[in-house]
Amino acid sequence: MGQPFLLPHLEVKSKFPIVDIVIHTRNATLASDFKEIATEKLQSLDRFSVKLDGVKVEVKHEQNPRFGKVSHEVILTTHGSGPFIRAEGSAFNDVAAFDEAVKNLELQIRKIHEKSKDFGHDTLRKQK
Repeated sequence: MGQPFLLPHLEVKSKFPIVDIVIHTRNATLASDFKEIATEKLQSLDRFSVKLDGVKVEVKHEQNPRFGKVSHEVILTTHGSGPFIRAEGSAFNDVAAFDEAVKNLELQIRKIHEKSKDFGHDTLRKQK
C-alpha cells in the first residue's frame, strides 16, 4: 500500500477553491507528471459554485492480466462542507482513467451547480 501525497495549496483566484488534494495509491507507482496533471484538472473544477474543501484521488492497479483494457482504476472522493461526491474511472493507464473520473465528477458537480442557480420567476408583464 503506497503512501498518500499531500499536494500544497495553489493560489487560485476563485470563489470556491479546492483546498487540498490527496493522492493515494494501491499496488501502483505513479508517473512523475501525474501529480501536476491531477492538480491542474481538479483546480479547474472551481469554476462551479459548489464548495469542495478537498478531493481524495485513489489510484488502483489490477494485477490480473485479463483486465488489460481496464486495469487502472481511479476513484475521486470529495469531502468537506460541500456535497459528498464520488466518481470512478477505469482505463488502460492512469491518466486516461483519471480523465474519465474527472469527467464523471464534473457532470455531478455541474448538476449540483445548475440546481443551486436562482432563477427569478418574475412576470414579464409590467407591474402597474
